[in-house]
This record gives sequence, structure tokens and C-alpha cells, in this order.
Amino acid sequence: MKKSLVAVTVILALSGITACQKQESPSQETATPAVTEVSKETVTAAEQVKQQDFAQFSQQFIDALWQDSPTWALYSGYHKYDGILKIPNAANRAESLAFIDHQLTLLKKFDFKSLTPSEIIDYRLIENLLEQDKWQINTFKSWQWNPSSYNVAGGFAQIINENFAPLDERLRSFLARMENVPAYYVAARENIVDPTLEHTQLAIMQNQGAFSVFSDDLLEKVKQSGLTEEEKVLFTERFNGVTAAINEHIEWLKALETKLSKEGARSFRIGEELYEQKFAFDIQAGMTGKQLYEKALADKDAIQGEMAKITTKIWSKYFDTPMPTDTTVATRQLIDKLSAKHVKREDFVDEVRAQIPQLIKFVNDKQLVTLDPEKPLVVRETPEYMRGFAGASISAPGPYEKSGNTYYNVTPLDGMSDESAESYLREYNHWILQVLNIHEAIPGHYTQLVYSNESPSLVKSLFGNGAMVEGWAVYAERMMLEEGYGDFEPEMWLMYYKWNLRVIVNTILDYSIQVKGMTQEEAIKLMTEEAFQQQAEAEGKWRRATLSQVQLTSYYSGYREIYDFREELKQKQGDAFDLKQFHETFLSYGSAPVKYIRQLMLGE
Repeated sequence: MKKSLVAVTVILALSGITACQKQESPSQETATPAVTEVSKETVTAAEQVKQQDFAQFSQQFIDALWQDSPTWALYSGYHKYDGILKIPNAANRAESLAFIDHQLTLLKKFDFKSLTPSEIIDYRLIENLLEQDKWQINTFKSWQWNPSSYNVAGGFAQIINENFAPLDERLRSFLARMENVPAYYVAARENIVDPTLEHTQLAIMQNQGAFSVFSDDLLEKVKQSGLTEEEKVLFTERFNGVTAAINEHIEWLKALETKLSKEGARSFRIGEELYEQKFAFDIQAGMTGKQLYEKALADKDAIQGEMAKITTKIWSKYFDTPMPTDTTVATRQLIDKLSAKHVKREDFVDEVRAQIPQLIKFVNDKQLVTLDPEKPLVVRETPEYMRGFAGASISAPGPYEKSGNTYYNVTPLDGMSDESAESYLREYNHWILQVLNIHEAIPGHYTQLVYSNESPSLVKSLFGNGAMVEGWAVYAERMMLEEGYGDFEPEMWLMYYKWNLRVIVNTILDYSIQVKGMTQEEAIKLMTEEAFQQQAEAEGKWRRATLSQVQLTSYYSGYREIYDFREELKQKQGDAFDLKQFHETFLSYGSAPVKYIRQLMLGE
């Protein structure tokens, strides 16, 4: 089963190096639930659903799901099954399919006429979740070709790094969970057939990062803990078995990488049929992937026109020479000039940290949305086991741990060459870094996910829609500038349009690469010459587009739906429209697809 949006790292931003998303390829430790002996008892009780209301069914479904998907439960803040690590073998997949089919049978017993509008949306979310997971197992089969699906580090890190229980209790869960790690990696190797080279390389890097969790520091914590001597001995034994299993798996992956490099590998492109199927499940936008692609092409031209107007207006402020007649060339030159204004590489993480209070103050002063000071946001360096896919991300607590920390993960630039670091910093220059922080933190992802956890519907909080989550963060960027953030400085608006153009190009790129066969050279040209991105940014985006599918479209899809809906309401309500009320009502429905939130807010 896929991981919860609010539970796992919502890896967010809009570039190849910086990315926002629910993880596209969740670890197989959570990817396929199995019906355990305990869960069968729950399922038996659930068969009485016809005498129960939908709310009772929803709770029974969630309870059964946590027994079947203990790591997903862990990420969601439900810690009853923390010590269980599922082995991703064929038996597990068969049991997953049985679980899914049974739950769909129970779900379909409900008559829509007996459900409230909110319950109908929950029904659709559960149905989409189950059908999507069935499709993932039977049709998409990334468990065969994506080696990066297999990595145990995240669940263990969640246990040891989050202070949801006394350390000794968490260490005992950690201890129990380690038992199945060797068998987990054996099953992973049995599953991997005809993999892509790109996902194999990512798997090597991320599994190497697991040793930031399974470290000498952890053993020292155990030594100083209140565990019994027998538990400490067993912990060390299992710890050594885990590290040996991970090292063995890494060596196997390296040999596989060598073989794939020499003999050729499966293409990372999934093609039109699978793309449209995945788009329908992931985005739930009421249009096809091709239709969204065509809409993005039109919006790209419109945004480029707005950028040309600003360039014409402020050209003489920065240049003594006449502006080139080709406005695309002129805009590129102006952006290059402005991009030189950026933070020093060694100050990158600290600058992100320093901007958060400024954003909080602006939102509070303008009364744009209520922020909860009791829900902490912690800026930290990205943990090593999470690096390699995104440069900035949000790790949010689940709805069962509403008071837990939300982490804003920012990857330092230590590992970059001077040339790459400078290119990266020019991309995230003085203006765009502020837009990034709006998107990731205040009032973007952090704010939305806090509200999502407060939704009275656990279904909407747990099984939410990625396009809504990403779309809200993109919407927040424009809304903040419209409300005066940056004092309407034309430079800020120019850089915002550049960033927004990246949202649009994300959709064009994803569809073009996965469906139309766009080459790396063509993709880099589109990003650098038409979307004004830096070379390092473009190269990172190409890498990301080879490792994920469809998710890159979620930013643009969700943003357009939210923005267009707001404008529709403003027209209908006139002077009675209240922006803060719109934001808080919209966010109160959790991470539901925008089309469903719209129905609820309009009373349809």
C-alpha cells in the first residue's frame, strides 16, 4: 500500500534537485499489505457492515489496514505495530490482493443515497486507494523493476528519531523490527526482474544511506538504555545481522548495475497506456494526462508573455545596452543578471531557517490563515538515507501524532563541486529561495499538512490526494505575492513567474519524457532555453523525471484547480468573499481531491 501523504516525507519543491511529492516508489516494507491472523478477525467483524453506518466501516477499514501495513501505520503516528516488518514476498502480495478484494466487496454494499456528501468523498478515496494498489501489484509491477522500492531505513529512523514514546520502548520496537530485515532483502532480490538502471543506481545510494540509522551512535544509545542485558545482547546480534544484510544487498545491487550498464536495461519510460492509468489514480483531476499536457503548453506561452512585459519594464535598471529584440533572449539575460544575488553556499541551510519567522509574521499580519504556534516546524539537514532524490522536503507527523515535529529537510551543498553549487545557488537565488520557503513551509506544505491532521475525517487525512497537496503549495506562492509579500517588487514577480513556469514545464516534461520519448538533450533545452532554468537544475530535473512518473504533473494540476475555484467563488460572492475564511474552509477538508472539496464548499 502506498504511504500516507501526511505520514512519509512529502518531498516537496519544484525542481529536479528539490522535489515535492508523496514518495513515488514507497518501500516494499509498506507497499503491499498482507492479511495476518489478527486482521482476519477484524475482517470477520467487518462483514457485519450492512448493519453499520459508513463511519463505522471506515474505522474498521483503517484498523484492518494498520494491521496489514504496519510501517504505513508507523509513519501515520499509529504505533501499535511498530515492531513488525513485512517481508515483501509472493505470499504477501497474494494476501494483499485478497485483502483489497474483500474490502472492495464491503465498500460496494453501501448505497450512495444513504451517504452524506462528505461520506461519498471518503468512499471514493477508499475505492481509489484499493483499486490503485491492486493495479500497482497486478499491472504496474514496479515491485519487479524498481530496486529503490526496497529500503528499510525509513521505518527504523522514524522509530529512533521521533520522541513519541520513552526511548526504551522505542528501542524494543526497533529490536523486534530488525528480526525480519535479512529475509526482507532476500525477498527483494527474488522480486527484482528486468530493473531499470536509474532505479538501481538510486537504490545503491539510498541503501548506503541506511548506515546513518544503523550507526555506532545507536549502539551507544542501547548500551546506555534501560534494556535488560539479554535484550542488549540480542540487539547487537540483530544489528550486526542487519548491517551484514544491507551490505550484501548493496554489493548485489552494484553487480547488477555493472551488468545493466554493459548489457542494457529496461527503459524507465512507462508509455502512454500505463501513464494514463497512473495519472487517473494519482491525480484524480477529471481530465486525462494528455489534456493537462495540452493545457500546460498554452499556459507556458502566457507566462512567457508576462515575463517579457516585466523585462521590458526594468531592463534599463540593470543594463546600459539596448534590450534585445528577442524577448526570450532579453528575459534570459535579465534573469542571469539577477540570479547572481544569492546566499553563500555555507549559509544555505541557515538562511532557510532564518526566513521562516518572517513568513509567519507576514501571514499573521495579513490574517491569511490561522497558524498554530503549538505545532512546531523544525528546519534540519536532510538525513542521509533520504538524500539523492530531493534537495528540500517536508516530513510531517501523521494524524495520530498531531503534536509531533514537522521537519523541513534541507540538503547542504557540501557534496557539490564549486561549479554545481554556484549553479544551484543561482537557481535558488535571493528571490526564489523565498518562494521555495513559502511553498515548503509557510503557508505551503507545512501549513496544509497541519490542517489535514485536524480534519474530522481520518480517511481524508490519511488517503489524501497528491495534486491537492502540491497544488496548495503552488497556490500559496501566488497568493502571498498577490497579498503584497515582496512589496510587489517586479524582480520578485519575474522570479515568481520563472518558478511558476517550472510548474507548467514539469507537466510538459513528464508527459513528453514518459509518453512521447523526449530525449535528455531536448529536455535540457526546454528547461534552460524556454523555462530559464540553470544547467544544474535542469540536469537534476531530468534525473527526477527518469525516477518518477505522473507526480511532476500534480503541481500544475492542483494549482490550476485551486486558483480557478477561488476565482469562481470571488465572482459568486462579490464583496462577501473572505480570503482567510476561504483558506481555512478549504483546508478543513483534509487532503481530498480539489474537485471533491469544491463540491463540499458549494454544497453540491
